[in-house]
Amino acid sequence: MTEPVRVELGTHRLTYLPDGHVQLDPRAWFPGSPAAFWADHAGHLDEEGYLRASVGALLVEYEDRAMLLDTGFGPARIPADHTIPPLGRIEGGGLPDALAAAGRGWESVDTVAFTHLHDDHVGWAGHEGLRTARFAASAEEWRGAHRPPAGQRIALRDGQEVFPGVTALATPGHTRGHLSYLICGGPDGPDAVVVGDVLHSALQLADLDWRAASDTDPAEAARSRRRIVAELSRPGVTGFAGHFSGAVFGRLDASGGRLRWHPIG
Repeated sequence: MTEPVRVELGTHRLTYLPDGHVQLDPRAWFPGSPAAFWADHAGHLDEEGYLRASVGALLVEYEDRAMLLDTGFGPARIPADHTIPPLGRIEGGGLPDALAAAGRGWESVDTVAFTHLHDDHVGWAGHEGLRTARFAASAEEWRGAHRPPAGQRIALRDGQEVFPGVTALATPGHTRGHLSYLICGGPDGPDAVVVGDVLHSALQLADLDWRAASDTDPAEAARSRRRIVAELSRPGVTGFAGHFSGAVFGRLDASGGRLRWHPIG
């Protein structure tokens, strides 16, 4: 597991809490991508030929309050010989230690907001320490949830504030109710955009029409990628892309007709 990564955003503090990782078969995960692309980018793959995608949560602190955006995969391990293509090995379990290393206890988290309710985003939502927290996702996600967390649920709509300075951005396509989030670091402060599963790898910026294998509506997902790229292209915006292994915080460079992710933090 990697250590927490922290970025100061005006009135807010953002900390990535790693939980684990998942291997993605690049050609199967991005079925529209050409084999030649991956041959040219073989250095981005692990020794088994997979893309390594990080899994974790974003801790957002404002004054004395704290929220989590997503909660990782949870205390589970799925070895390579028990996986279902296009995934390889899945490992979770690191988030409690990362939360403690960030100086927070579970009980200090008053709000948990989800981008969507896939297993790698809700794994720790049932932790006993979150029993008094509010849980927020879009109405579409709650309707389709197969293991929703207990406790108070909030159905978010596009543009709704869920925590001071944190508002929902509707970015459907990966799932029907997928949300990204905009974090404003004060009246004149910088902004951050929480990408969620609109993008799974910085290499996907090579072609925004490449769908992910688990996108439920590929055309809608492509429109959402363009919405997020437009948000990330605003001056001074920090991006948080939780699946970008080793580069979860970054800024988007859209100059010269190409999209490039520059890691920060």
